[in-house]
Amino acid sequence: MSDPKTKVNDASVEDFLNAVAHPVKKTDSFVLLDLMTEITGVAPKMWGDSIVGFDSYHYVYASGREGKWPIVGFSPRKQNISLYIMPGFENFGPLLDKLGKHKTSKTCLYINKLADVDINVLKELVIQSVTYMRDKYHKK
Repeated sequence: MSDPKTKVNDASVEDFLNAVAHPVKKTDSFVLLDLMTEITGVAPKMWGDSIVGFDSYHYVYASGREGKWPIVGFSPRKQNISLYIMPGFENFGPLLDKLGKHKTSKTCLYINKLADVDINVLKELVIQSVTYMRDKYHKK
């Protein structure tokens, strides 16, 4: 079984974000960095070469494949900003209804810019997501 390609590393989060070419995405990324740092209480880490992640959890699939992944994170992609909301969105319908302009996939929330969403709703979504993941994966 192959190792996951995206792993935590010691690359500089600030250097990565400062290299974002689009000025609005760069500014929004630093806002997200502050927001997620405040919520998680942990320093951000680079995961692979394009994901800023916070904290981590260990997963094991039914197939036996396992690995580590950030509990929450984001990536300023060319097309949009991807936010990694690891529980998915099944339990977050009311928040998503109030969020503003966005799209979702299984565990990704896609926004074009922070001005398109209600930042307080986004913050609550991240808080609830992090709480869920820590309750599920960090039980002692």
